[in-house]
Amino acid sequence: MDTSNSDEFYSKLKEQLADTSVWPSKYMYKFIVPASGDAVLQIENIFDNTGAVITTKTSSKGTFTSLTIMVILKNPDAVIEKYKQVGVIPGVISL
Repeated sequence: MDTSNSDEFYSKLKEQLADTSVWPSKYMYKFIVPASGDAVLQIENIFDNTGAVITTKTSSKGTFTSLTIMVILKNPDAVIEKYKQVGVIPGVISL
């Protein structure tokens, strides 16, 4: 990934989150991962002990799994940190 583009993206996201929410705030993540492999487990481990509510749904053909994660985080930096942690998992698409 081009780090200059990702740095710009995260900077804009941080501004938007700071402007539109009162922190701490509930935040919803949505990810799509290949159904094969351990990406779901890896993402669940990232959000372990955060009080997150994680729901999963497998695609009709069984090739992908979508994850919706609702979690209360203390500030925009915490939101971005989770995106960065999940971003290193191969095959993850962030929505």
